[in-house]
Amino acid sequence: MRVVVADDVLLTRAGVAGLLAEAGCEVVGEAHDLDSALREAALSRPDVVVLDIRMPPTHTDEGLVAAARIRQDLPGTGVLVLSSYVEPTYAMRLIEDHLEGAGYLLKERVSDPAVLVDALRRIADGECVVDPTIVALLVGRRRRTDPLHGLTDREREVLSLLAEGLSNSAVADRITVTERTVEAHTKLIFQKLGLEADPSSNRRVQAVLTYLRSAS
Repeated sequence: MRVVVADDVLLTRAGVAGLLAEAGCEVVGEAHDLDSALREAALSRPDVVVLDIRMPPTHTDEGLVAAARIRQDLPGTGVLVLSSYVEPTYAMRLIEDHLEGAGYLLKERVSDPAVLVDALRRIADGECVVDPTIVALLVGRRRRTDPLHGLTDREREVLSLLAEGLSNSAVADRITVTERTVEAHTKLIFQKLGLEADPSSNRRVQAVLTYLRSAS
């Protein structure tokens, strides 16, 4: 997997690049601000670009701006935005703008190479990945009209784990059931949410987005 790493802090950038290299990823470019991130992405055309959410010139939302530009100009390239802060609004902004091939993780997660690489692989495969802390925070907020009202407690649990980016096998391990059982739950979730099979869309991503919107 080919990756570009963008972060204005040299030690952080080098640390992430080193973790990825040790895990077998090819770091094809590094960047320190918005412009260099866009330039490296255009030149290298990686599978995924890892972006710090706050970079020069303004240190506000350059990561989200870069993610939007990259997804628009390079549809085959995924984006993973890293943040030091729990910012559900930013996470929802990213996912609502980019239903597939995008992720939002807290920087504390990148200390575990397995978690980071797994997230990148899922993003490269067109899935969306949201940090469990963000998911938990969003779940604490409920709308009066809940679009998930028809789901059982078990189906909600499965959907919340899918929102964290877990695979069916990982969900099965977490809730101690078979992978076939998770697949059955997932099919029922799609049906209850009215998500018909459509080659032009990813029902898994659509279900996760519905879940996150219901909690925001």
